[in-house]
Amino acid sequence: MRLTPRSSDAALRVILDPRRLLRWVLIGRICLASAIFIAAVSNWTSVDSSKTLVASLAFAISLIVTIGSAGYGEIYRKRFGHAFVYMQAIFDLLLVTAVVHLTNGTSSPFAALYILVIATSSLLVPASGGLLIAALGIAFYFADVVVLLRSPLSDPGVWMQLSVITLVTLGIRYLSARLRESSEGKAILVAALEETRLQADDILRNIRSGVVTVNIEGRLLYANPTAEQLLGVELITRVGEPVIDSIGTVAPELALAIKNAAEARIRTTRGEGIVATAARRFPIGVTTTYTEQEADGRRTATAIFQDLSDQKRMDVLRFRAERLEGIAELSASLAHEIKNPLASIRSAVEQISRMPAVSEDQRTLGALVLRESDRLSRLLSEFLDFARVRVARTKPVDLATIARGAASLAHSHPDRDLSVRVTCIAPESEVMLDGDEDLLHRAIFNLALNALQAAPPESDVRIEVAPGRMEAIPAGLSFDEEAVSLRVTDAGPGIPAEVRDRMFDPFFTTKANGTGLGLAVVHRAIEAHRGVVLVDSGKRGTRFTVVLPRSQRPASATPARAAATPERSFS
Repeated sequence: MRLTPRSSDAALRVILDPRRLLRWVLIGRICLASAIFIAAVSNWTSVDSSKTLVASLAFAISLIVTIGSAGYGEIYRKRFGHAFVYMQAIFDLLLVTAVVHLTNGTSSPFAALYILVIATSSLLVPASGGLLIAALGIAFYFADVVVLLRSPLSDPGVWMQLSVITLVTLGIRYLSARLRESSEGKAILVAALEETRLQADDILRNIRSGVVTVNIEGRLLYANPTAEQLLGVELITRVGEPVIDSIGTVAPELALAIKNAAEARIRTTRGEGIVATAARRFPIGVTTTYTEQEADGRRTATAIFQDLSDQKRMDVLRFRAERLEGIAELSASLAHEIKNPLASIRSAVEQISRMPAVSEDQRTLGALVLRESDRLSRLLSEFLDFARVRVARTKPVDLATIARGAASLAHSHPDRDLSVRVTCIAPESEVMLDGDEDLLHRAIFNLALNALQAAPPESDVRIEVAPGRMEAIPAGLSFDEEAVSLRVTDAGPGIPAEVRDRMFDPFFTTKANGTGLGLAVVHRAIEAHRGVVLVDSGKRGTRFTVVLPRSQRPASATPARAAATPERSFS
């Protein structure tokens, strides 16, 4: 029968297990003592009474020692030390010597039992201990045969037995040493593999990606804590259970990718899906692979997935910044091209209206043209202001003072409902940063005015200023310096989902007389200061949070852009 690696490892563990090996030694000892005792009792009439006595004593003492050893190892579960093993080996040598003595010494077939005792002991004690037991066995045999039984030294049987015991002992010593080295090597390898497994498990537990492994039947083999957190599904405690259906309830694309990998050997690379839990809905990136074991044909599938919310925000921000820059350049060019002809048209119409021969209807039409020309001129001026949003010069400014000024101006604006209160909450100490005071004032005022126009009667618009960051910055947006924050909050109906993605676009507005440049100017002003605008909007209000670096020195990180965070309700 050919042993497989797995069966040979199991056999090796059986051989080298001290408790199991000693168990067989105790069984063999009782069998040997019982056999000699039965043989002596069966032939007591024809056997010397001294031999019957020796057999009886050997059986009784063997029974006592064996029961004591079994109780020590099996009942009390004590650890087998070298002293215990030496005592067992010495007793077994004495028992074998008694058996050899009873069976006529040099001609005894039981002399080979010395080799069995030496071999067994060599597996349980160090190499030097095995040689010591072998020496004791040779000494016991020599003392029994030569001293007690008085066999002559010239008897070739004596030296033959001693030679056989010695040679076999040396061979056993060599084999046991090699076996011990193999066992130690395996133990070192097992320890190294366990250490590697623990390190890999620690890495998988701490990465920001979810990892799920299932077998071909869809039963869970492994899941890390991040997978549970992202999916909102209990996984770690369900190892061995089918989980694809549970995953499919919150992430159908992920469940399908895992199933395809496990059943159809279809790998997914850079796939995307949606996770919809009770708390939130967000996109994920999915990669799956499968492995097959040649020995038994078992197949496993592993899925690695991560939250793409921050990456999607960054993509939107980069696209928005590029689009705004292009629109700004186009606006500036068109405004310059249109403004001069428009001024000429207005001047000509104004002169025509002053002519004496002009009728009343013509004067009315002329006034209409002048009024619309002025409106177009104001709109073109706003286009130019939007295109020229740049930090002209930076100096240390107090954000708290700028916020108070913007709040005061917004409070006196004619579009404000008189029942709406504007409150500015800022620390008494200065909140300093490097910036363009006029540009920052313009951005904060636009945010405050936007909040006033959205606020319902008898509500508050709050403008808050604080050092540091009021909210966490999305991944990929960072400041090398310290930051300051400003927040504008209203209690309006919130921003509709279809508007939220376009609210920073220039010329996009939901107001009857709006130009759609207010939030676009805010975006470009904060971007020009290397800051970020975060937007939270729900059914009970909207909150704009501006985070700005204190210093405008060139930073190694990519300049931060305005961002819109997921919908979130707040009071």
